[in-house]
Amino acid sequence: MMNFEGLDPGLGEYTPGLHGGLEPGLDSSMDPRLDPALLQGVELDPDALAVPVSESMHIVEGMYSELHSVAAEVGIPVTATHFDMQEELLWMGNHRGHASSFFGPTMGRYSSFQVHMTDDIRHIQSMETGVLFLTKNNLKCHTRGGLVMFDYPMEEGADMHSLILTDNNTLLMGGLQNYVAELDLTTVQETQKFTVEVPGVAIIRQSNRFFFCGHTSGKMSLRDVRTFKMEHEFDAFSGSLSDFDVHGNLLAACGFSSRGLNGLSCDRFLMVYDLRMMRAITPLQVHVDPLFLRFIPTYTSRLAIISQTGQCQFCEPTGLANLADIFHVNTVGQLLMSFDVSSSKQALSFGDSGGCVHLWSSAPEVSFNSYSRETELALPCLVDSLPQMDWNHELMPLSLLPMPLTSTEPLLSDWPAALITPSPRRAPPVDPEILRTMKTVGFIGYAPNPRTRPRNQVPYKIKDIELEYDSYNQVPESPIGRDEEPHLYMIPKKYRKVTIKYSKLGLEDFDFKHYNRTLFAGLEPHIPNAYCNCMIQVLYFLEPVRCLVQNHLCQKEFCLACELGFLFHMLDLSRGDPCQASNFLRAFRTIPEASALGLILADSDEQTGKARLGRLIQSWNRFILAQLHQETLEQEGPQAYRGASSSTLGSSGESVIGRLFGCEVENSSLCRCGKETVRASLTLLFTMHYPEQSSQDKTIDEYDFAEILKKSICLEQSTQAWCDNCEKYQPTVQTRNIRCLPDVLVINCEVNSAKEAEFWKAQTEYAYNKALKKEAAEPPKPKEPLPTEWCLEDELCNVEGLTFDTPAEDMKHVWIPLSLKMCISKTLEVSSLSEGEELTESEEAEGASIYDLVVTVSHIQDTRTGGNLVAHIKVGETYHQRKEGVTHQQWYLFNDFLIEPIDKAESAQFDVNWKLPAVLYYVKRNYHTKYDLRIKNPIDASVLLTEASLARKQRKSHATFIPLMVSEMPQSADLVGLDAEFVTLNQEEAELRSDGTKSTIKPSQMSVARITCVRGQGPNEGVPFIDDYISTQEQVVDYLTQYSGIKPGDLDAKISSKHLTTLKSTYLKLRFLIDTGVRFVGHGLQKDFRVINLMVPKEQVIDTVYLFHMPRKRMISLRFLAWYFLELNIQGETHDSIEDARTALQLYRKYLELSHNGVQDEFRKVLKALYEKGRKLDWKVPDIDSADGQGSPKSTAVFPSVMGL
Repeated sequence: MMNFEGLDPGLGEYTPGLHGGLEPGLDSSMDPRLDPALLQGVELDPDALAVPVSESMHIVEGMYSELHSVAAEVGIPVTATHFDMQEELLWMGNHRGHASSFFGPTMGRYSSFQVHMTDDIRHIQSMETGVLFLTKNNLKCHTRGGLVMFDYPMEEGADMHSLILTDNNTLLMGGLQNYVAELDLTTVQETQKFTVEVPGVAIIRQSNRFFFCGHTSGKMSLRDVRTFKMEHEFDAFSGSLSDFDVHGNLLAACGFSSRGLNGLSCDRFLMVYDLRMMRAITPLQVHVDPLFLRFIPTYTSRLAIISQTGQCQFCEPTGLANLADIFHVNTVGQLLMSFDVSSSKQALSFGDSGGCVHLWSSAPEVSFNSYSRETELALPCLVDSLPQMDWNHELMPLSLLPMPLTSTEPLLSDWPAALITPSPRRAPPVDPEILRTMKTVGFIGYAPNPRTRPRNQVPYKIKDIELEYDSYNQVPESPIGRDEEPHLYMIPKKYRKVTIKYSKLGLEDFDFKHYNRTLFAGLEPHIPNAYCNCMIQVLYFLEPVRCLVQNHLCQKEFCLACELGFLFHMLDLSRGDPCQASNFLRAFRTIPEASALGLILADSDEQTGKARLGRLIQSWNRFILAQLHQETLEQEGPQAYRGASSSTLGSSGESVIGRLFGCEVENSSLCRCGKETVRASLTLLFTMHYPEQSSQDKTIDEYDFAEILKKSICLEQSTQAWCDNCEKYQPTVQTRNIRCLPDVLVINCEVNSAKEAEFWKAQTEYAYNKALKKEAAEPPKPKEPLPTEWCLEDELCNVEGLTFDTPAEDMKHVWIPLSLKMCISKTLEVSSLSEGEELTESEEAEGASIYDLVVTVSHIQDTRTGGNLVAHIKVGETYHQRKEGVTHQQWYLFNDFLIEPIDKAESAQFDVNWKLPAVLYYVKRNYHTKYDLRIKNPIDASVLLTEASLARKQRKSHATFIPLMVSEMPQSADLVGLDAEFVTLNQEEAELRSDGTKSTIKPSQMSVARITCVRGQGPNEGVPFIDDYISTQEQVVDYLTQYSGIKPGDLDAKISSKHLTTLKSTYLKLRFLIDTGVRFVGHGLQKDFRVINLMVPKEQVIDTVYLFHMPRKRMISLRFLAWYFLELNIQGETHDSIEDARTALQLYRKYLELSHNGVQDEFRKVLKALYEKGRKLDWKVPDIDSADGQGSPKSTAVFPSVMGL
């Protein structure tokens, strides 16, 4: 490993790294250097040669003595030894590239294999999964059995000598060259090189503070563990360094001193350094010629000093050496070539030039590691150990005799595969009493034994449990809620609350496709008040509502109809990727009526599950219908954003919402004086009212759903009301009758207490029992399977034919019918309709209508997560035609971003133990034919025209953009440079795990603060035409001035000097550009569009962060790309979105220039040089003198027209 000139000539002949190899073709058994005394009394074996210890040898406890010696390959020097850090194995590598391992203190041969054909093994290092072997210019990893895990060749001219593991997946390799290489063991790729001084690094050690590098020049350098920069240097020896070791605050080294013309001589003084003061203390004189040394810290910080001839001395680093502490390794005249100490400090290993490995120990029952895992040993061959059988014996069972199989018939034991498939039994759930009384300390729970089961016996319930259920939700993850009874109902996975797991890349590596394999878009749940996601999906899949809000546009800043239209446009464009309703919910939070109704949830209520979601979503349903009715009533039909007057009303005075959901009702109040008052009104939904149960009668009567629905619509109740005739409050009978039937019948189920839930449960049981009786009287009918194109890949879907299932199973937990028949003659008639049943001619003549169930919204009661809301929606043919290209109707489950196809029976099933009904939508059959379902985009070019700023002081300031002229209106495929800046509304919520890693629970909530668009072509290329600051009414917790350039006050209309606009105004401009088909150029546009809440087709996005990116490498900042390719120094103190948008455009031009011929190899070389330069500079832009024309003056010279602004 080191420079051994001037030492014993015998050592020089065998030194593997710096001297030539053995004579080629020399047979090891005939090696003249091998001492014959080594072979006395030993039988030569080509594989291994064991030298047993004499039985009379006595090992003194605490004193090191020789335990075993093994000759691996006679005559081949052992160049490396190593004690395995995980198992009881001792590894050795020799001069000819062969490795062997020996098991335990008896040193039985465990494995043996060739690592390299020619080069010697210089370093061995064990890991959890395998063992690393370092040769001159190669690193190999083998399993402990000898299989190759990877082979990593070094570059030409490498002369490696040592390696060190810096963590589980990274190592450093050093040698006699001017660099140290860092290797990632996960990818087996070199991550970086650290330059060191010639002649290189031959030994590497590590402490908590430094890497210690030993050089053959006799110096030792201390380097930073993060940057590898040299912090200190010790010049220990004038000749060369032999070995050194570090323990605590001490560093001890041995080496060679220069003796003029006589060359080098072994220095008997050990150099000792105090790492606290970074200086040498008194050298330690020893009595042997030191070649190796190691700290062996057991009771004290002992040093073991080993000479080349086998002498071993133990001494304290701060005291005098004692002659009595010298021992001798019996090498039989050979020289020691390698040395190692086990992690338990109980064993020492020596490898000599004769091919022997010597094991010394301080105890007869030695253990190499404090806690070793069990070693897998080869199974012994049992063929020769079977007992002799006498088949003539009368009591010998003939089944023990192997008999030839003569018949072609299958054996009885040859079972078909279907019968022998292993079916694991599920572990039984933990006793609820244990969970209820458990107290948690750290991550361990303690509970008294309830003694409800026999000791050490666990009974298994033999019954089939559906595969989609599992029992983990029965165990609360935290002590919260353990005082109550734990939730024992099994909630299917698809109904549970879904959460996004955030990594350091944010959402980029989260697999949304695992939850949604359709082309419909889900909605993300992490935004405040996102509990209404399911109802947004319900409104989207009602075709007239979807078309209405997308045709609607008004000048109100916060209009829910406008925001729903923008959101539905995103859902239309998405191909399975989730969207977020952030802008819609932002407008929703500003509506005073929503706050007054208690629909705005606090974050704490949403996270802890305190909100009563079932009641909340029914109130939200009532609110949104009334709000949309009011907003669309003010402005009927599409019109330009700044065109006709916004006061134009619909000629009929009713909105599409009113025609869809509205139902004219007569409210009659009859006082006992005989006076009757009748008032007409419009109602958009109906609420279920259940019959009162007497307190004495515990049983619940059977009712038909249609009967309860009729009584709820035509409600009759007694209440106290004011009578003008009596001039006082009197008992009044109030009745409600309807004049017409709505096209969409909306029902709030009002199952808000245990009383209503018990009523609903009783009715489902009545319906189920009725279905069982009916089924018993009829033969079973074949049930069609779920169409294969709607099945998930991992769902079992029978495609071979029809599956026979009883209709009664589908009726379990079902009370509501899939179809209703409603008619108004003199009074309202409501009845359930069987599947496939149609109206008769007489019923059609009477004006009867069929209503089909299309939506059910359910409240999932899960105490573990606080509950959630899901929707079952029957998606119509037009949606499938647009998304899938097929004509089909199908029920789907919508659970935020989880979307799954379901059977129609499941949509009406409500197991009220965990799934409560909240909202039902019935639609009149073929109702949409009377509505205009065409969408005319109401956003036109007028949105890009000049508009006044909201800021009062803006006119006094300098304009930063020139609006587009009519002649400059963008066309399809035009380039537009875009950049946006953001502020933080809510900080990120994260938790620190016990292993030190950070887990993001809820990401920070960002809001767009500035949007800039610059012209991408023409004479005014680079001149901005949009530079809007977005006013916000919400509290900003961090302006991120260093990164955004936004300062406090910039977004306040009272004091801002910027061009301040509303988010809706700027959003419309961007929507117009997207609809026109322009291509946006920018850096990191994915995040920009996400926060702005825009869905942009991928073909319209040119992101420079991906243009200049190599796979599996880091993303490069805009500042570094601008400096490297354009020689521009941008983003000095803060970011400027105009500057960033221009720079992105220039980078795109540069990209086109570099790849104009389509030659990818040339561009790949440019990227490789870019990454190489970035690594050298640590991705930091060097300081550039602005006087040389490389700073911002250069950028202004590119666009001279901007100076005229």
